[in-house]
Amino acid sequence: MRTRQTITTMSLVVLLANTVPCMAGQNVPALKDVFTNHFLIGGALNRNVVTGRDPNAAAIAEKHFNTATAENDLKWQRVHPRLDQYSWEPADNFVAFCEKHQMVVIGHCLVWHSQVPRWVFLDDSENALTRDALLSRMRDHIRTVVGRYKGRIKGWDVVNEALNEDGTLRNTQWLQIIGEGAENKQYDYIENAFRWAHEADPDAELYYNDYSLETSRAKCDGAVAIVNHLKSRGIRIDGVGIQLHGSLAHPSVEGLEYAITSLAATGVKVMMTELDIRTQARGYRGADVSQVSWQNTNDPSAAAAETQRKLADKYAEIFSVLLKHEKDITRVTFWGVYDATSWIGGSPLLFDRSYQPKEAFFAVVKTKTSHEGRQDGTDGEP
Repeated sequence: MRTRQTITTMSLVVLLANTVPCMAGQNVPALKDVFTNHFLIGGALNRNVVTGRDPNAAAIAEKHFNTATAENDLKWQRVHPRLDQYSWEPADNFVAFCEKHQMVVIGHCLVWHSQVPRWVFLDDSENALTRDALLSRMRDHIRTVVGRYKGRIKGWDVVNEALNEDGTLRNTQWLQIIGEGAENKQYDYIENAFRWAHEADPDAELYYNDYSLETSRAKCDGAVAIVNHLKSRGIRIDGVGIQLHGSLAHPSVEGLEYAITSLAATGVKVMMTELDIRTQARGYRGADVSQVSWQNTNDPSAAAAETQRKLADKYAEIFSVLLKHEKDITRVTFWGVYDATSWIGGSPLLFDRSYQPKEAFFAVVKTKTSHEGRQDGTDGEP
C-alpha cells in the first residue's frame, strides 16, 4: 500500500513539475493586450508548439501572441523537398493552430538562398538550370504554396536576405542564373517572385525581409532601393521586415530609427520580424544562418543577474523606439517563444527555459506605461 502511495505521490509531483511553470508564467499581462493599440505581437512557432508536443510553449503563444510566423515549415526545404513532392502536413498544422487561436498568419519564406534544396538549381544532368527554367521552377513553387493558403495566410516574406552588408545584391544562385550577370536584370528574380505571389493571392500582403538593416545604413539603403524599384515597376510590396537579431550592444537608437524612418518614407509598412537579443560578448555577431550555431553563440553567463539586467535594458530601449515610431510599425515578432526554442541558444527571449517571464518581459511591459506617461505629460507611473 505504501509503495502504491509513494508511486502516486511521485507521479503527482512529476505532473505538477510539468504544469506549474506554465501556470505561473501566465499570471502576467498578455503582451498582445499591452500593445493592442500600437502593433501586433507575435512569435515564430515550431512544430512542437503547434502540434501540442510543447503545451507550455503553446500556452504562452496562445496568451501573448496575436500573430505568428512559421519558423521553418514553409521554407522551401521543408515544404517542397523534391521536385515532384510537397510536404503539407507541418505547414497545415501551423496555419490551423494560428486560426484556432485567432492569430494573424505570416508565411516565411518563398525565395531564399538558404534552406533550399540543391535540386532547385539543377537540371536532370546535374547542370545549372537556364534562366527560363529556374524562373519556371520558382513560379510553380510560389503559385503552389501561396495558392494553397490563399485567404488564410495574411502576409508573406516573399524574398528573404537578398542583400550584402554594403547594400548590393547577394551573389546567390537566384541572382547568378536569373540575373545572368546583367545589371539591368539584377532585380528580375525579386520582381518575378513578388509578381507571382500577388497573382497567387491578390489579397495577401507581400514583404521583403532582411537582417542588419538597423546596423548598416548601406544595407538599409539597399532595402529602400528594392522597394523603390518594385514600386517603379508597379509591383505590389506592402512592407519590409527588419529581422532585428540584436545584442546587448546593438542596435543603437540612432541606427534603429534610421532604418524605420528610411523604410517608412518609401510608403511601406515596417515590422520587426525576428526579434531576439543574444547575450554573449564575443564571437560572430551577425545573423547569417550559415555562421550561427548553438556552439558559437553559447554564453555560460547568460542566466547571471547582471546579464539579465542588461538584456532587460536593451529590450526596453528597443521597445521605447518602436513605441515612439508606432505610426510606422505594424508588427513585432520574436524569433521563438521561450529560450529553449531559440535558434541561437543562450537567453535571447522574454521567457526562460522554465517558461517563466524574465526581467526583460517586465521591462518591455513597463515601456508601455512610460510611453503613455510621456504622451500625457506625466512621469509614466500609475
